[in-house]
Amino acid sequence: MNKLTPKQKIFCDEYLIDLNATRAYKKAYPNVKNDETANAAASRMLRNVKVKEYIDKRIKDREKRTEITQDMVLKELAAIAFSNGADFAKVTDDNMVRIVPTDELPEDKKKAISAIKETKFGINIETCDKVKALELIGKHLGMFKDKVELSGNVNNPYEGLTTEQLLKIAGADDG
Repeated sequence: MNKLTPKQKIFCDEYLIDLNATRAYKKAYPNVKNDETANAAASRMLRNVKVKEYIDKRIKDREKRTEITQDMVLKELAAIAFSNGADFAKVTDDNMVRIVPTDELPEDKKKAISAIKETKFGINIETCDKVKALELIGKHLGMFKDKVELSGNVNNPYEGLTTEQLLKIAGADDG
């Protein structure tokens, strides 16, 4: 694996904390204060082959170390996302609500429960946020694309130059 620069390594290590590329870039390059600038530069950094290889390797290493995989996380999210109230309570023939005992619930249904409380009105079953679980699954599957609109003037110092002039400049820069 190719060696990263010290700043690239800081970026990668910070990125792996919470996958926030903008924050990671600003940690690696503290002189960059503007979020839009950091976001654009971080996006370029994530496309760098050496950076991508390093991040991918660290993620695989973490999966081995923690024994937590993307599949495991997706299964947990799916258990939450695809549960419903009928999993936990049944309406009887005499219109009474019967709570399903937890020992009768399949394991995947239990995963959707965040709390069980006994109140003065009876038993209250709280479930994890179904919409949030669906959102996270959708993002993982690439269903929701954040659209970033950029506006402003770009000053192009090479505007108006011919192809020959541009090639001459490019050749001069290569040395």
